[in-house]
Amino acid sequence: MALTQTATAPPSLFPDGLKTTGQHPPLYEHLQPFERFPKEITGPTVWTAAEYRDHPEKWTHRFTASELDELSRTADEFISSKIPLTGISKSNFPLPTLHTHLHTLREDLLNGKGFILFKGLPVQTWGTHKSAVVYMGLGTYLGYFVSQNSRGHVLGHVKDLGEDAAQIDKVRIYRTNARQFFHCDDSDIVGLLCIARALEGGESDLVSSHAVYNILARERPDVLKTLTEPIWYFDRKGETSRGQEEFIRTSVVYLERGESPRVYTKWDPYYVRSLTRFSDAGIIPPLSAAQLEALQVLEDTCLANALHMVLEVGDIQFLANSHVLHARTAYTDGPPPAPRRHLLRLWLATPEDEGGWRLPFWDSNEKKRGGIQVDDQPPVAPLDAE
Repeated sequence: MALTQTATAPPSLFPDGLKTTGQHPPLYEHLQPFERFPKEITGPTVWTAAEYRDHPEKWTHRFTASELDELSRTADEFISSKIPLTGISKSNFPLPTLHTHLHTLREDLLNGKGFILFKGLPVQTWGTHKSAVVYMGLGTYLGYFVSQNSRGHVLGHVKDLGEDAAQIDKVRIYRTNARQFFHCDDSDIVGLLCIARALEGGESDLVSSHAVYNILARERPDVLKTLTEPIWYFDRKGETSRGQEEFIRTSVVYLERGESPRVYTKWDPYYVRSLTRFSDAGIIPPLSAAQLEALQVLEDTCLANALHMVLEVGDIQFLANSHVLHARTAYTDGPPPAPRRHLLRLWLATPEDEGGWRLPFWDSNEKKRGGIQVDDQPPVAPLDAE
C-alpha cells in the first residue's frame, strides 16, 4: 500500500472524521538487514535504571494547585458543553498555561527518555467521569486517540474481569490480574491513570529498549539479529476486519525509513506465544530454537535493567512505545467492598509529519496510525470496563 492512503470515516460515527488505521504488516521492502543496524545507540533515549531510581524528580511532576484549577475549570466547561468524550480535542479543551509544558513533555516522550509520571490528580474527589475528561484532555496535547480493541474503546480499562489468562489465543491480558511481560502497545504513546490500586502487586516496570539493544549488541548479537528478521508472527486474537489474516508477519526490532534512522521495537510475547493453533496446523512455522532463546534473553535483559515504579491513586504514567518497554507484576485485589485495581488507558498516535517516528508501515503519516480497528466500529469511551 502507498504511504499516502487516508483513513477517512463518516463524522456521524467518527467525530473527527478519521478512523483508527489498525494493525497491518510492514512494508517489507522498507525492512533493513541486520548489517545496516547501528553497533551502538547513543543519546537521551538510552538510559539506565540507576540514573533514575534515586532521582524521581527527573521523571515525576506533581500537579500544582493552579494547574489543577485550570484542568478542573476546563473539564467543567467541557462537560457542560455535552460534547461526547470521543469528540474531545485541543480546540474544545484549551489549556492556556499547561499546554507549553505538555508540548515539552511530548518532545521528551518521542525523542528523549520516553516516560513521565504525573502525580496528584484528585480522582476520588472528581469522580471517574471528570477525571476521565481531564485525562483525555491532557492526551489531546500528546497525540490522537486510537482504538484499543475490537469494541472501539479509545478510553480503555485495565481491570481484572475474571477472564482466563491461560487462554492467550483469546484473552487480552489487561483484562486479567496476570503478570505482563515486557512489551509495548500498538500505539506511539500509552497512558495509564490509576483510579484504584490492587491489594497486592500490579506494580510497573520500564526499560529503555535502546539500552537493551546496546547490551544485546555487545553480548548477544546473534539474538539481536534474530529480532531484526521478519520471521516473527503476531497474533491478532480475532480482532480482525473482514478479509484480514489472523496474524501478521513482521520483525521485532527494525529501522525507521529515511536518513539517520532510529531503532524501533515492536514486541509483545503474549501475541507471539499464542499462535500454536496456526503453527500446529502447519499454516505458519512454529517458533524456532533461536526465537525461543531470543524471547527469553530479551525478557531477562529487560528485567535485569528495569526501573520499578508504583502507581498511586491519581498518578498518570505516559510512555513512548517506540523505545520503552513496560511490564507489570501479577496482582491480587482485596475482597469486596474494596474496589478492584482500575487503570484508565489511552493509546495515542503521533503521525510523522507531527514529529512521530518514520515507520515502515503504510499508515506512518496517518493521524490515527496503529491501534486496533475492526470494520466500521466507531470509537467509544466507556467509563468502566465492559
